[in-house]
Amino acid sequence: MAPTARRAPAKKASSVIPQVSWRAPQPAPVVLVSGPEEVCAERAIAGVRTYLKAEDPSLEVSDVRADDYAAGTLLALTSPSLFGEPRLIRVSGVEKCSDAFLAEAIAYLDNPQEGATLVLRHTGASVRGKKLLDAIRAGSGGGIEIACPAVKRDSDRFDFAAGEFKAARRRIAPGALRALVSAFADDLTELAAACQQLISDVSGEITDEVVARYYGGRVETTAFTVADTAIAGKHAEALVSLRQALASGSDPVPMVAAIAMKLRTMARVAGAGRESNQAIANRLGMKDWQVDRARRDLAGWNQTTLAIAIQAAARADAEVKGASRDPVFALERLITVIATRAPYASQG
Repeated sequence: MAPTARRAPAKKASSVIPQVSWRAPQPAPVVLVSGPEEVCAERAIAGVRTYLKAEDPSLEVSDVRADDYAAGTLLALTSPSLFGEPRLIRVSGVEKCSDAFLAEAIAYLDNPQEGATLVLRHTGASVRGKKLLDAIRAGSGGGIEIACPAVKRDSDRFDFAAGEFKAARRRIAPGALRALVSAFADDLTELAAACQQLISDVSGEITDEVVARYYGGRVETTAFTVADTAIAGKHAEALVSLRQALASGSDPVPMVAAIAMKLRTMARVAGAGRESNQAIANRLGMKDWQVDRARRDLAGWNQTTLAIAIQAAARADAEVKGASRDPVFALERLITVIATRAPYASQG
């Protein structure tokens, strides 16, 4: 069966070759999957295979390691077979490719084989293979690029998780989404798996209660949950959450850092005036949801109480880093100041 003709997506003005989202991958003669985020890269490569398999179930799939490459392999795998089945060749480890692979891949760009899709995975961990990447990005081989940049910031993780539910056409409550992201803040692979589990298991809207039921143990032990509870003025509940977090192994230093970050965000938004969330977000380099959350957190706060909390966070930061012999007490005092919105000396 002859391979179905494919039309490459339109080029962007800012790119020599088309840039394609990893959430909506599509084939081309050469597909460069670049960047360090493996979760996104795996989705992209799997998506290309699914696309091609839907076009022709007889698709031949081959895997090649660029760092353990036998000369002539690329030509052999991309050459048309007797019955003309489409071919997908997935190459991993291009960032550590051998000289033989580099030479043959660059030469291949001058004459891509009909019916073959060559997927090249480069993590960006080294400059090895740069000549090949530059040639692809300059337009050789009729390729496209699927960028998979690192997901490091809280806002990026939030966007990633929101995109999981949007792609599945599922609704998730804002609070549930924030709790889920906080629970898996250190591992994008686990966050992706948690999103997919909820999408698969839960019918209807995914609520705060659903996330608490599935991942309550993790949610309760996050610094952001402790901070949210204290900022809302729930003193006893905040102390319980703090003890749960410490009992589960949370380190006081990053916990104070997370709490201080929320307070600083509140202070920045409080001083930004009455502009729209989007306008403030653009000016401060934030997401509009972060501005919206900070404005809601500010309910019941004023300039004086916010200053007291920020000063307490600065003191706690120094104490958990060695200025005090009891970092747990320093954390409890900080939570008390935030939850009561008053200096600790005034607590009875």
